[in-house]
Amino acid sequence: MAIKKVLVVDDDHKIVELVSLYLKRDGYKIFTAYDGDEALSVAKENSPDIIVLDLMLPKKSGLEVCSAIRGFSDVPIIMLTAKATDEDKIIGLENGADDYVTKPFSPRELAARIRVILRRVPGERNVARLIRGDVEIDAPSRKVTVAGRIVNLTSIEFKILQTLANENDRIFSRSELIERIMGFDFHGFDRTIDVHILNIRKKIEDNYKKPKYIQTVYGAGYKFCER
Repeated sequence: MAIKKVLVVDDDHKIVELVSLYLKRDGYKIFTAYDGDEALSVAKENSPDIIVLDLMLPKKSGLEVCSAIRGFSDVPIIMLTAKATDEDKIIGLENGADDYVTKPFSPRELAARIRVILRRVPGERNVARLIRGDVEIDAPSRKVTVAGRIVNLTSIEFKILQTLANENDRIFSRSELIERIMGFDFHGFDRTIDVHILNIRKKIEDNYKKPKYIQTVYGAGYKFCER
């Protein structure tokens, strides 16, 4: 199995060194960057499997870097942030981050988040190709098209859509989606799944405010509807 590559980006050299040492022990190949411009350059040159990205960076902010990366890659991104409010976390998720870790953080927690994001969704059926109405999901290539139009989803968005579409019309609670996608030990805030669902709707629905595919079942959760 190929060694997974992790890009660690933070202007605090001590944090980069600590995280790098911890992840190397888990067998990852580590690349580092200390500002926004360098992060983009390293990401383009080395195609990491996952990026740990600080929010507050010189030259380009973490949000700017995240948005720029989404222009050429769907690589999973974990945002490091010292801002702990829900709104700050939502902004990060809306700009393409897959997950976030609030500073100060435990390197063990960060490593656990990385393992969860990189592994296959637990319990999902191995369906190579799904067609639900105009939505086509190709699992091996992680390619999604809607009426022939290619849709670029982040790693987490893809896993959520695949999980819902795999079991058409089944209602998934928020906690069940978090368990399936993020793992049992995820300690996020309760709007994480809602933000990812909104991002998916904006990409696959004709009118995300009146979705026809991903339906909200009030008081219960979400389901995928093929019409």
